[in-house]
Amino acid sequence: MTLAAASHGFLSPTGVEIAFLLVGLVTFGAALVTVTTRQLVHAALWLVVTLGGLAVEYLLLTAEFIAWVQVLIYVGSVVVLLLFGLMLTRAPIGRSPDADSGNRWAALAVAGASAVALVWVVADAFRTTWIDLDGAAAGSTAVTGASLFQNWVLPFEALSVLLLAALVGAIVLSRKAKANAATATTGAAATAAEAAAKDARAGKEGAL
Repeated sequence: MTLAAASHGFLSPTGVEIAFLLVGLVTFGAALVTVTTRQLVHAALWLVVTLGGLAVEYLLLTAEFIAWVQVLIYVGSVVVLLLFGLMLTRAPIGRSPDADSGNRWAALAVAGASAVALVWVVADAFRTTWIDLDGAAAGSTAVTGASLFQNWVLPFEALSVLLLAALVGAIVLSRKAKANAATATTGAAATAAEAAAKDARAGKEGAL
């Protein structure tokens, strides 16, 4: 056990640990609202709060590089891409009753089981590990950047391709929706023209 672990325990938390807990509660609440709201735009905006809370947690853990990556990539790219997708596909603004799949309890059971398994794995792996906030920063930009661009280059690039594919898919769906709307408008105009022609013929026949 390190000196940081021996100096305080769970009954005497530091200010950083209290802030970490409070920010975690806010993040957890925002995540719950994200998955329970029936307004798609509100879900995207609450997702911004959730991801921003995670960035603050990383900052409290002295991992400033991961925190800014969280802000730039997830908040600044993923959420913006999601909002563009909602706009391009003309998602309804307001409550969407059809957004509820009806499998809420099954999803809740799977999410609860996954959360318990994740907490158990993390607690078992880091049971006696403490982060010394007064020591050298383990999540500094130099250390994390070297690990990211040496060992995790392929997943990093695969994520960028995935985001590009999502954007292309949103554009394709938007073009299909516009094409269907144009076809429906053309069909309605043709029907109206036929009706007008029939009325004109009927008027001529009546005059004769």
